Amino acid sequence: MKIEIKRLSEAEIQAKGIKKWNIWSKEISKFDWEYDSAEECYFLEGKVIVTTKNERVEISAGDFVRFPAGLTCTWNVLEPVRKHYFFE
Repeated sequence: MKIEIKRLSEAEIQAKGIKKWNIWSKEISKFDWEYDSAEECYFLEGKVIVTTKNERVEISAGDFVRFPAGLTCTWNVLEPVRKHYFFE
């Protein structure tokens, strides 16, 4: 299972309707998480390092991320996060 990270154009953000998705925020912290369903999210603010058994990725403002269903990971929130999110 791989975390997908990419940058989207404003047109892609509009086409996906991302600005209509709910917003989640989190203070500086560290926690374990498991995804029951796939999540797509767009980071508005913050910086996070997400670690799985196979990879370590850094995510920050402007990143569009897809977490696959079944993924187990640890979130290390280095800067407070605000993100739009959608569970499939």
